[in-house]
Amino acid sequence: PYYIDLNQNLYLQAYLRNSDPSLVVFVKTCRASPDPHDFSTLTYSIIDNGCARDSSYATYSSPDSHMARFKFNAFEFISRHPLVYLQCELLVCRVGDYSSRCYQGCISRSKRDTSS
Repeated sequence: PYYIDLNQNLYLQAYLRNSDPSLVVFVKTCRASPDPHDFSTLTYSIIDNGCARDSSYATYSSPDSHMARFKFNAFEFISRHPLVYLQCELLVCRVGDYSSRCYQGCISRSKRDTSS
């Protein structure tokens, strides 16, 4: 565990152990939950489909493409859940493959038509 105070910035870095310069890392989703075994019932989306969902989220440039750096403010789930667990999904793509998901950035869902 990593202990920090509420509203303190939490800095994260994800990287490939293989430092192949032809690979790039993209953070697709990152969710928080008070239960380390359940990321579907009570969750908070920090990043969803490459889109920031938390206003405190920010990315940082990295000297290497095989590394992703970002931060957000620490929080708790209502006062009953002082512990927060993270689950993030990262994608690995080839550098320069602009048709890959890594280069598409934020993809928000299209709204459905409500007409009959």
